[in-house]
Amino acid sequence: MFNLFTTVSAEHARNISPVTLAFVGDAVYSLYVRERLVLSSDLKTGELQKLASAEVSAHGQSGFLEVVLPLFTEEELGVFKRGRNAKKATKSKNASVAEYNRSTGFEAVLGYLYLTGRYERISELLSAGQESAEK
Repeated sequence: MFNLFTTVSAEHARNISPVTLAFVGDAVYSLYVRERLVLSSDLKTGELQKLASAEVSAHGQSGFLEVVLPLFTEEELGVFKRGRNAKKATKSKNASVAEYNRSTGFEAVLGYLYLTGRYERISELLSAGQESAEK
């Protein structure tokens, strides 16, 4: 049976493909961006979609990563490197290979933290990145 917000052990999460972790992390980051945009503006959905797409893109995530990468723990850095270096089935259409690889690593970290139930840590990282972007 599927339970919403089920967590797994860190050991279990480490055994999940980093590209699969990135699949989950992409959803986590997308929801974060969408929620922030909706709660901070009165824009129509078309404009919200354009803004969200720019932030959730490989290019946007790569820039966000510059701020949060120094905050990663050793464990998170390991997950990031696995995601960054993983062989991907697809290529980015609108970003460099380096940006795409870095964004996959970033998403893998978010997916790992989400699946292991470390929601506070996700919030810490995303808040730190957002505060820096607003300066």
